[in-house]
Amino acid sequence: MSAIALKLEPILPMTDENFLQLCHLNPEAKLELTAQLELVIMTPTGGSTGNRNIKLSARLERWTEEEGTGVAFDSSTMFKLPSGAFRSPDAAWIKLERWHTLTTEQKDTFPPICPDFVVELRSPSDSLPSLQQKMREYLANGVRLGWLIDPQNQRVEIYRQGQEVEILMRPLQLEGEDVLIGFILDLTAIL
Repeated sequence: MSAIALKLEPILPMTDENFLQLCHLNPEAKLELTAQLELVIMTPTGGSTGNRNIKLSARLERWTEEEGTGVAFDSSTMFKLPSGAFRSPDAAWIKLERWHTLTTEQKDTFPPICPDFVVELRSPSDSLPSLQQKMREYLANGVRLGWLIDPQNQRVEIYRQGQEVEILMRPLQLEGEDVLIGFILDLTAIL
């Protein structure tokens, strides 16, 4: 079963404060809000996807700690994008200088900033077209590099500003290019 999107407008005006309150009232639900004011209810992942996701997040965090020029985030972090959407990638990274422009209050809620880098890891319940749309939404909001990792099809889609999507079949590793300089993700246990 893939995520469910409920259209809220014009029935319920969904302000930032209302969405934040909805999330706090339903901490067991993983919710997102699109720029078109559709409430997305995400299904939990299974064990295989959860294991892949923790490996991905751990490797990104380890590199981030060693490298020291940014901040890494896991799938529980919600970002308020410039479009007004509230999105939660499976992993994300923001350059330290950009992160430090936010106030403590902004950092403690849903940070109003678009990550420099995002990863979406497709689970069996995810619709590929929905994830591809989400990746395009990230790009439109300022993401510089994005990876859509699709274990079901053994492929990775790479999203970059101003470029066509690059599709790699069965890659062994991915490089962080000019965004995560020096980061190499071994895909052996993820893809």
